[in-house]
Amino acid sequence: MSRTKAFFLTFLISMLPIVELRGSIPFAAAINTIPRITFIEALPVSIIGNMIPVPFIILLFKYFFKIFRDVKYIGPVFTKVHNKAIKHADKIQKYAYWGLFLFVAIPCPGTGAWTGAVIASVLEMRLRKAFPTILLGVITSGLIMGFISYGLLDLIKTLF
Repeated sequence: MSRTKAFFLTFLISMLPIVELRGSIPFAAAINTIPRITFIEALPVSIIGNMIPVPFIILLFKYFFKIFRDVKYIGPVFTKVHNKAIKHADKIQKYAYWGLFLFVAIPCPGTGAWTGAVIASVLEMRLRKAFPTILLGVITSGLIMGFISYGLLDLIKTLF
């Protein structure tokens, strides 16, 4: 596979809900390109891809939820996402933006930028504050995934 195609796929994978950056960085580490995609190359591509949907989700989720919650096939999906956000919202609301940062930063299933943006929308957090908070969480998560995917020694070689 060409490096260009690998970068493009890394970017697309990072935009997907559930998978997000937590899947795109291991993909970039595992894909066989010559020369290999380094962590320093994969991280910004993954961060940018992961963050593109965030402002739209923060601004529009509640609006789309109201419209689509009663639609036969789409409604249950929106309701499930909304209920999951409500479930986590209490914990996050207690710690406000620090809670949102930690929720996004810790790379566990279902705790990425997409869910963080839905929670920010449900809690009516301002985009101006929620977006940078989620961005810092995504960067932190990306660094953690880089250590896991590329290995500590490989990461040190890349940085120095």
